[in-house]
Amino acid sequence: MEEVLGQHTLLSTLDGGYCNSLTQYSRFLTREVAIGDVPMGGLNPIRIQSMTTTDTMDTLGTVEQTIRMVNSGCEYVRITAPSMKEAENLANIKKELRLRGYTVPLVADIHFTPNAAEAAARIVEKVRVNPGNYADKKRFENIEYTQQAYQAELERIYKKFTPLVKICKEYGTAMRIGTNHGSLSDRIMSHYGDTPRGMVESAMEFIRMCEDLNYYNLVISMKASNTQVMVQAYRLLVETMVKEGMNYPLHLGVTEAGDGEDGRIKSAVGIGTLLEDGLGDTIRVSLTEDPEFEAPVAKAMALRYEKRVIATVQNERLNPEKKISSKELPYSLYEYNRRHTTAVQHIGGHHHPIVMLDVSAENLKDPYFLTAVGYKYSAGLDKYNLADQACDMVYLGDQLPSFSFPGNLKQVYNYNTWLLLKDKNNCHPLLSFEEYKTATLKDELLNLVKVDAAGLTEQDFSILKDNVVLVVETSAIHGMAEQRSFFISLMKLNIQVPVIIKRTYPGVKADDLMLYAATDIGALFTDGLGDGIWMDADASVGLPLMNATSFGILQATRTRISKTEYISCPSCGRTLFDLQETTQLIRSRTDHLKGIKIGIMGCIVNGPGEMADADYGYVGTGPDKITLYRGKEVVKKNVNAARALDDLIDLIKEDGNWVEVTA
Repeated sequence: MEEVLGQHTLLSTLDGGYCNSLTQYSRFLTREVAIGDVPMGGLNPIRIQSMTTTDTMDTLGTVEQTIRMVNSGCEYVRITAPSMKEAENLANIKKELRLRGYTVPLVADIHFTPNAAEAAARIVEKVRVNPGNYADKKRFENIEYTQQAYQAELERIYKKFTPLVKICKEYGTAMRIGTNHGSLSDRIMSHYGDTPRGMVESAMEFIRMCEDLNYYNLVISMKASNTQVMVQAYRLLVETMVKEGMNYPLHLGVTEAGDGEDGRIKSAVGIGTLLEDGLGDTIRVSLTEDPEFEAPVAKAMALRYEKRVIATVQNERLNPEKKISSKELPYSLYEYNRRHTTAVQHIGGHHHPIVMLDVSAENLKDPYFLTAVGYKYSAGLDKYNLADQACDMVYLGDQLPSFSFPGNLKQVYNYNTWLLLKDKNNCHPLLSFEEYKTATLKDELLNLVKVDAAGLTEQDFSILKDNVVLVVETSAIHGMAEQRSFFISLMKLNIQVPVIIKRTYPGVKADDLMLYAATDIGALFTDGLGDGIWMDADASVGLPLMNATSFGILQATRTRISKTEYISCPSCGRTLFDLQETTQLIRSRTDHLKGIKIGIMGCIVNGPGEMADADYGYVGTGPDKITLYRGKEVVKKNVNAARALDDLIDLIKEDGNWVEVTA
């Protein structure tokens, strides 16, 4: 059965459950939505957007920043409109931009204020509303709703929402229904809890209201700071939309991703996982940096898929016989469960995923190079100090070091070189599959066997023994899907051998490497697939970045926590303090608190909601005023900014979560 929506034909069921295919790159075809003169969805490219951080009442400041954003690649620019005065000033901003020759579509960001949304919808090309706080309530109250009371709430919201929809229809304004994980209404929370399903239902209620009013110029988003929650919510959204005959375009983003490498890796894990499966029509990378730095990151991600379409048609290795239906999957697409494996030494089982790096090109006469991978050598004491991000294994190929390695850093050698080692303690072989089949001598503890993701048969799998860890590689253009298919084959055969995921990126520069690896490898770890990570790239990239990116991917997927996590918003016109400066100040005093999550929010809109799973929160609530949270609980209100960080540290100490910095 097929449903016709707008100008697109939509299958009532998707082969991949939430996507066209789990094995080949195929973009999910969505309805085209007009947003000014830059349409989204359908056959259009993946669009790039960001959000201003200036005060919306500062017309010239906002115009100048918007121009910088457009020049850096933004195709849509979002501006906050928290009240009527800001909404009305959007007209002045738009007029000045047009006078300067910039026709970029503007998006009004709305929270709590329907009248501001209605004013903005007459001015800009698109409005964003959050169903959790637009005509709905978020007071962190536990309310038991009867079916009748629940329906009455929906009818009340329908009446308050209808005027905005009618204005959008009249003025040709598009709308983004943007659900955020942390700002689900009390009504949704009472029925579905703090879950991806709750996020989807929150959006679907508003979509159904729009369709009831014959309004279809919609874009939908499911944003969260937790990448697992974000990915699961988008998947559920697509599955739910398709069941109801809808194919609205998707805006992808990870909220409060943070800054620097962490923010880029976390964004790429969440956004990239969905892009790999053909989902996403526009993306915003939310960094706690000036907004003009966001678009180039988003563009680098999107461009990869424009190239992917051409390359897939020409060279894709996966053929129709290898297609996998979601109905065949041995794991859930909508909840995290790590693939069950039998541990081999410290790999697999209940052990956290390991990090492995190639050091064969380093100077193996100098122990100081190990500092780059987390082992700082002290010549005076002749010992190593381990960093929190110290890799677990290193590959030396055929090179032999002239010094003793740290006792807990395992060394891996090519098989023939390993055979020649007199002292094999803490040293293990890497074998090709052919070498493994014919080898008469193997390691009693750990054998790493290198295989191609597309290269093994069921008969090959049957000869693997208990002390084997597979290193799975791929050279396919859509390599994530090929490696995922490999894991699916193992699971269907109930083969519980641990697997290290290896990806190689020749000729890829450092900035792109972080994004590509976080996408390709992060997508698999997000689904619980993988017991280790081994990235390889040009020597110019450097070991420090390779090590940091590997640990960053595991941190972003919540599969191995090795440092403090900062859930910091990217700032906007509502922000009540210098977010970048404050984030760096908090980081400078707390970044040794391994495993603690700290939310840093510029205003109450992005406060207790957006930092939904943070352990502690630092939220701007007024000029020079900060409110501190323990989880979602307010602990101290309206603390002077000058002493707020000290009070935050006192709160962490009070809970017994503080540790002193060690040299």
